[in-house]
Amino acid sequence: FQLKHGRKTSFFDCHRWFLPIDHPWRMNTNDFLKGRIETDAPFPRRLGCEMKRHIELLQDIDFGTSRDHIEGFGKEHNWCHKSIFWELPYWEKNLLRHNLDVMHCEKNFFDNIKNIVMHDPDKTKDNMNARRDLQLLTNRRTLFLQTGLDGKLYKRKAVYCLSKEQKFKVLEWLHGLRFPDGYASNISRCVQMQHLRLAGMKSHDCHVFMQRLMPTAFRDFLSDTTHQTIITHQKNGTPKYSRLWETL
Repeated sequence: FQLKHGRKTSFFDCHRWFLPIDHPWRMNTNDFLKGRIETDAPFPRRLGCEMKRHIELLQDIDFGTSRDHIEGFGKEHNWCHKSIFWELPYWEKNLLRHNLDVMHCEKNFFDNIKNIVMHDPDKTKDNMNARRDLQLLTNRRTLFLQTGLDGKLYKRKAVYCLSKEQKFKVLEWLHGLRFPDGYASNISRCVQMQHLRLAGMKSHDCHVFMQRLMPTAFRDFLSDTTHQTIITHQKNGTPKYSRLWETL
């Protein structure tokens, strides 16, 4: 669905059916969609031949005729065209049809966490529109917009955002950090003390920061719940580093 204020496509609360049937998040009605519990199991994974049969039933749409839509679009499915790859004789037998770049995914994930925790006003996802959509969809009252004495709306500082003093300490620590030769680039060059931000980090820099530095960089400044949430996401992303994160 599309967010009303953010105007972006969102898959919020479309993932709980992948959780175990006795997972407590399935019954959570505050942090996810208001008053909604999840009791359904995930769809069974279809074989390539089954997917091909469904796609062959789709009607053909000529390029340039934007007024034409496949019947049921937006309600029963989101197909807008037939992918040309299904014309390949071996495509239905591929176990992995779309191979995502792990390093780019990790960089995007790290950038989002870093910009939110460091509260970068130009790049953070925790903006006014996000808070408005959050208020419409959930019951997370600590993140609702507040009305000031002047009648204007403002967003309360979240527990997962660092203060200016905390950001200064993190960046000062990163500026004096040194790595063995060839292990990582000079991350201190990405530190901008005047703006209290990290910028210009490459994919490998983000990988090193996320795997080696993030557990200790924010540990003393974030709550145990927030820090544990980041650790849990990282454990799910790269299992080989889970033991390191749990130790730290």
